[in-house]
Amino acid sequence: MAVKELLRGLPWWVKWVAIPVIAVVVFGGLIASAVYFVVSLLFKALVFVALVGGLLYVVRKFTGSSSSSSSSTRDGW
Repeated sequence: MAVKELLRGLPWWVKWVAIPVIAVVVFGGLIASAVYFVVSLLFKALVFVALVGGLLYVVRKFTGSSSSSSSSTRDGW
């Protein structure tokens, strides 16, 4: 027996309201933890990119000002 055959005789509100509500009640914790994991991972990636960008900015600012006066001692980096 296919799923379409099971749902064929049911009213529309059972298909589009009751079944999704039951799914959210049963799997709500799993869905919430998955959404929390994805959002926290994206936030951590954003913080990582911001910190690395800030570090590169600070390093280039300080090495750029000190290496401009002594450009003969640069090692190629």
